[in-house]
Amino acid sequence: MRRSLGSIALLVVGCVSLAVGVGLGPAHASKEGLGPVALGGFLLILGGLVSALWGARRVLGATRRRWWLVTVPLMLLGASVCLWTLGQAVAASFPPRPDLGTRTPDSLGLTYRDVTFESRDGVLLRGWYVPSENGAGVVLLHGAGSTRSSVLDHAGVLARHGYGVLLFDARGHGQSAGRGMDFGWFGESDTRGAIDFLSAQPEISSGRIGLVGLSMGGETAVGTAGADRRVAAVVAEGATNRVAEDKAYLSRYGHRGEAQHHVDRLTSQLTDLLTSAPRPAPLRDSVEAAAHRSSPAAFLLITAGDDPDEGYAADHLCSGAPTVCEVWTVPGAGHTHGLRVAGPQWEERVTGLLDRTLR
Repeated sequence: MRRSLGSIALLVVGCVSLAVGVGLGPAHASKEGLGPVALGGFLLILGGLVSALWGARRVLGATRRRWWLVTVPLMLLGASVCLWTLGQAVAASFPPRPDLGTRTPDSLGLTYRDVTFESRDGVLLRGWYVPSENGAGVVLLHGAGSTRSSVLDHAGVLARHGYGVLLFDARGHGQSAGRGMDFGWFGESDTRGAIDFLSAQPEISSGRIGLVGLSMGGETAVGTAGADRRVAAVVAEGATNRVAEDKAYLSRYGHRGEAQHHVDRLTSQLTDLLTSAPRPAPLRDSVEAAAHRSSPAAFLLITAGDDPDEGYAADHLCSGAPTVCEVWTVPGAGHTHGLRVAGPQWEERVTGLLDRTLR
């Protein structure tokens, strides 16, 4: 019995080490090169593989062969769940810092200035501000693993229509301080700091602030609208989930979807243990909160035609407030490629919503 428990412990330690290594090594190596974190991650992968295989061999050695058909699938299932849940939690909680790159608004011929401001919890954030010509302002939010430079083309569209545009690096990304969190759980604090900055600009009129976000930025935009009454309009492209409750749409896949939902719950719980970020409210609750105010916010959710799950997620988010929430699916588009695939339609849809709500 003691030997069996030792073998199982060796297997578990190996799987945990492997999951942590997978969450750290490849991502940090691709963004930062083979630095200390990436090297440590790869060493954990190697040590985890050795420990897990040795533990599995000892478990099988202590098991009668007729039970191997049960034991082997159970070990593989346990290892897979550990890698998927803990690996994701580690990767989201300790992401590498993406580089800002060389593009600036000047590349698009836009007049801008470099700005710094604080998040609501005091983290110093850096960005670019294109002044408003129509009295309205938009906070433009990038996705996980990228920076403000990745949404420059979107900023160009908004600026052509006279909107003031604030692009900034989320904490732990680009030139902003702090540690990143790729599920976007710090998003509300960062974005409310950005809204504070916009509200202080003399050319921005009260009540005329909107949010446009892609992927993690879209989820942050939705969440912030539920928490901040100053948000009058939200455009969220590729927004799907931040916490397990956001994946209620998985029920359409039957037992397979329910199993995935349980795995996602475990991922959220493990992430809670690894990050100091507060777990945000489900996105559907944020839409409902923003929709039931005396001056409700309006939502446009843009989904990729090549990814049906984005459409299912958007329908779920809008189901609690269909009167202020619309969904536009871009045929033939991948994740956050709406502007690239359907530029004129993207411009018309997005600026149309902003014109209706921010004027």
